[in-house]
Amino acid sequence: MNFSLDLNTVWYLLVGVLLSGYAILDGFDLGVGTLYLFNKKEKERRLLLNAIGPVWDGNEVWLITGGGALFAAFPEVYATVFSGFYIAFMLLLFCLIFRATAIEFRSKLEMNWWKKVWDTSFSISSTVAALLVGVALGNIIAGIPLDQNHDFTGSFFSLLNPYAIIVGITTTILFALHGGLFAAVKTEDELQQRMAGYAKKLFWIVIFLYVIINIYTFTAFDRLTTNLLNRPYLFLILALNLYFLVGIYRQLKKTAFKRALLFSALNILSWFILFGLDHFPQLVYNTANPDNSLNIYNAASSSKTLTIMLIIAIIGFPLVLFYTTFIYKTFGGKVKLDSSSY
Repeated sequence: MNFSLDLNTVWYLLVGVLLSGYAILDGFDLGVGTLYLFNKKEKERRLLLNAIGPVWDGNEVWLITGGGALFAAFPEVYATVFSGFYIAFMLLLFCLIFRATAIEFRSKLEMNWWKKVWDTSFSISSTVAALLVGVALGNIIAGIPLDQNHDFTGSFFSLLNPYAIIVGITTTILFALHGGLFAAVKTEDELQQRMAGYAKKLFWIVIFLYVIINIYTFTAFDRLTTNLLNRPYLFLILALNLYFLVGIYRQLKKTAFKRALLFSALNILSWFILFGLDHFPQLVYNTANPDNSLNIYNAASSSKTLTIMLIIAIIGFPLVLFYTTFIYKTFGGKVKLDSSSY
């Protein structure tokens, strides 16, 4: 495989960076939501909401930017995936909407039933959103059937295949672990210890799923196994992935929650790197006719479009990085409740 840094490859990398950035940043938001209902006290729930309150909407900018980059650079992939996964993406959109409204509306009234409704909405929508993200990723890894015009020939229920569901469950648990670590960093005392305890338990579930999903992937999909064997450097990524995973538990035992969170972020990033390098140059693998798959060349915009958009990206991407860094620095430290809290 030749990794010549042409415009198409640069855009492949850029879309990958944006989507992995979303998984790392919004992943802990969704994870906090998954664990949210396991905390019964009013103060603890408010602390968890305020831990993600200043950053959750900024984290979703990475998803919007990633989708925009995909549309600009690889419009045929955007059209195929968004039309084929239409119902799944609409469900994801509804989950993100209900999660956002739950965060904003939950404390507007003091009635218990009101808070319970929005608490449940927040937790369920966060969990289902994480599951749907994983299911979508699982189908991209496995491939989907396309006709000669690159239109999806499956159905919503065909997307719910065993492999995609396992990837979806793994993503949900991995995000819950990530969210537990973030909450442990942002909180104190009993709540911090409980969230760290959840993270320790979830770690072992992730390890189990890690083994299952790797065995499943490299036994069920010959092309990925062939790519792995033909690209020896991928074994280094696999080793780093395992190192970061083990590092999470080691740092948890030391109660070094910030380092554990860093290892968790690197673990998620290494999964994306492994998938991206193993999948390259394919974007959407066509299980019905592999020779008619969508890749970074036959699904790309014109060279002029890629060039103009790259100039815009060079200007815009540092702004996203600056905004993200500024927000996290401004709202760093432990969460404290005051009159302006959720």
